[in-house]
Amino acid sequence: MSQEPLLALTEAVAGLMPRARTELAELVSYRSVADPRQFPREECEKAARWVADALRAEGFEDVALLDTPDGTQSVYGYLPGPEGAPTVLLYAHYDVQPPLDEAAWVSAPFELTEREGRWYGRGAADCKGGVLMHLTALRALRANGGVPVSVKVIAEGSEEQGTSGLEQYAEQHPRLLAADAIVIGDTGNFRVGLPTVTATLRGMTLVEVAVDTLEGNLHSGQFGGAAPDALAALIRILDSLRDESGATTVDGLAGDATWEGLQYEEGLFRADAKVLDGVGLVGGGTVADRIWARPAVTVLGIDCPPVVGATPSVQAGAKALVSLRVPPGVDAEQAQKALAAHLEAAAPWGARVEVTPRGKGQPFRADTTSPAYAAMARALRDAYDGQEMQIAGQGGSIPLCNTLASLYPEAEILLIGLSEPEAQIHAVNESVSPEELRRLSIAEALFLLNYAADKQN
Repeated sequence: MSQEPLLALTEAVAGLMPRARTELAELVSYRSVADPRQFPREECEKAARWVADALRAEGFEDVALLDTPDGTQSVYGYLPGPEGAPTVLLYAHYDVQPPLDEAAWVSAPFELTEREGRWYGRGAADCKGGVLMHLTALRALRANGGVPVSVKVIAEGSEEQGTSGLEQYAEQHPRLLAADAIVIGDTGNFRVGLPTVTATLRGMTLVEVAVDTLEGNLHSGQFGGAAPDALAALIRILDSLRDESGATTVDGLAGDATWEGLQYEEGLFRADAKVLDGVGLVGGGTVADRIWARPAVTVLGIDCPPVVGATPSVQAGAKALVSLRVPPGVDAEQAQKALAAHLEAAAPWGARVEVTPRGKGQPFRADTTSPAYAAMARALRDAYDGQEMQIAGQGGSIPLCNTLASLYPEAEILLIGLSEPEAQIHAVNESVSPEELRRLSIAEALFLLNYAADKQN
């Protein structure tokens, strides 16, 4: 690209950054956890209205709060471009993970706080920052001749819950999100300052496993030693999901796939994951094999008596919530069935086990040879001072990707975003790098220019 539009967009984005910070602070202030058991539904509704109002202010048409089947709202808007221009769908989500232990945050989780060059707050990177990335890129284009493509924006309201509301809505309204290219703003660079697109996503299946052994709790002195303890049974069942190395072992699922491409050096991973000194990593193969190409089980929670207030009792029942990340090439539905069968078969002492599905999403693999990737590679190179675009995988899940790929097989799907390792998404003290927000806003604006020009030629 010639220097003139690059310089103009760079200056425009720089001028827009104070506004982006102010607006991100407003959006972060909404406690938009899409689980009414934890936060009032009104918090999500406020965030949805904020996004809708922002789209209207930028000239979007048909702005709507979509009531999705899971009881949440996603925000849609359409910005018409020049006649004959391609259509690009921009995705982000405004719902966030719960803050976890609010006392462990250095600053309040729902107050955007600047510290040592980063902006801290729940959702700052994942993915309210993605909403601001899209808005900033579009504003920069509007200040420099206009947006060269037709744009659809969809901001999901329940991505973090994995309840598939938007996927179901899209399937029921198959033309709504149709586009020539789709930019999913919910991943991140491999490292700060290293421009990266994500080519694969692991899928996810979530199940609740309940174990029952007795009609009621029993005195551990009077009955312990012979009475079957449901909590002990649950622990044995969960332990069966890993081998001696800590690698995931689910009967019927292969665990030996390898990752070809950008590698994740073990020392960097230990630092990013904040692994304690002397504690080893789990599994075998390269780090990239383990987090991008293989299944991974995680016990997300256990229902059992807390230490404080516990009584000397043999437990009659216990529950756990179990997540299984599903690598590309494996069907999430089949993986869920395999996980359920494994959990049931692992029950000791004839304990009664009931497995209830709680959510799932398919894995995803992008076609990185498509023309849109060439347009993005040029855009990232310009935005990152000549650095070449890298292609990485991601262990997380974005179930909507496969829905969109199925509905629009000709669409080119790209994944970028602000959730680089230092962002600590899903953990306490989540943050976003404003420099990444600046550069990726420039890159997205350049991509839209490149893509429009390539389509005309």
